[in-house]
Amino acid sequence: MITAGAGVGLNPLTSNYGPALIDRAILDALCRALDVSFSAAIRANLPGIDTSLTPDLAGFALDRFVAGLTPRSAIAARHTIGMLDPLVASGAAVRVGDGLPETLEEVIAAYGNRYFKLKLGGDPHLDVERLVRIAAVLDRLPRYAVTLDGNEQYAGPSRIAELWRKVEATPALARLFAATLYLEQPLPRAIALDADVSALAQSKPLLIDESDATLDAFPSARAAGYTGVSSKSCKGIYKSLLNAARCAHWNDGVAPRYFLSGEDLTMQAGLGVQQDLALATLLGLEHAERNGHHYVNGFAGQSAGDAEQKAFLAAQPGLYERSRGSVRLAIRDGLVDISSLEGPGFASAAQPDWATLEPLSVALAAT
Repeated sequence: MITAGAGVGLNPLTSNYGPALIDRAILDALCRALDVSFSAAIRANLPGIDTSLTPDLAGFALDRFVAGLTPRSAIAARHTIGMLDPLVASGAAVRVGDGLPETLEEVIAAYGNRYFKLKLGGDPHLDVERLVRIAAVLDRLPRYAVTLDGNEQYAGPSRIAELWRKVEATPALARLFAATLYLEQPLPRAIALDADVSALAQSKPLLIDESDATLDAFPSARAAGYTGVSSKSCKGIYKSLLNAARCAHWNDGVAPRYFLSGEDLTMQAGLGVQQDLALATLLGLEHAERNGHHYVNGFAGQSAGDAEQKAFLAAQPGLYERSRGSVRLAIRDGLVDISSLEGPGFASAAQPDWATLEPLSVALAAT
């Protein structure tokens, strides 16, 4: 599929997206046919996951690994703070005024988040200035943790080293830096795996996201000094599971060093966010980036009818709530209740209103 995609100008991540959707649909059908949940299917390895395409895992007891996975009933929502997102009321130049939280202060007050993802722009000086403003808000909390997302914006390792020097030399960032868990994909994917980042990773762990385009990307990243890789259902559920197996394999008998993170692609309310959360919790992740709840108006943002919204709300109690005229993801005390995802199927107790959907061929023709 990657080769075919390259033939029409698609990068590997884009080429993998369609197959990732098909994998999820097939697994949902399998779970429904056998009347089991997603977690039960994976723990019994009903899909038949093996290591034939990951030779670095040869000899690893994969069946025993997946059998030991245990889903959580709740997961912390890591709130994204975008480059243009207002932090305090006085910084919100233009307000949407829909009654939902808009500034970082309002988000914290409404949802109780304690985990945050901070976007960086690639200029160490400007990034430090913004981090100081963010820290002024977060430092009011009794406890918090952050991740930094470079989004491929740093031109090279020397610029990242400059960022770390500036951060460590800024007293106002002492607490935020101590609370930083890792730096995600700071370098462009074209050069990310070619540079040795081992020295940089001594300050904070480094994680790949956009560079995780093929099944062998994580081992290549490990050789370059990265210790983390993102899990996104849009990149493939089986890739996430195999990367989790790699972490278990590489950490065996030593202090845990290699890890997975849960990142988002503006997953919207419905099957997308449900399946991504089900995957994240089965992988044992304590928190996952969520931003669809903030940048999209719940089910209303995808023009779902009232009947469809009610169906998802009834089928996934605790996961959703109705407010401001729409059913949306519920985040309480910073947590998302995902206990309702354990029913038969791949986190799909409710279904979209298929009659309102447009076939892809028609949609493409219209463009």
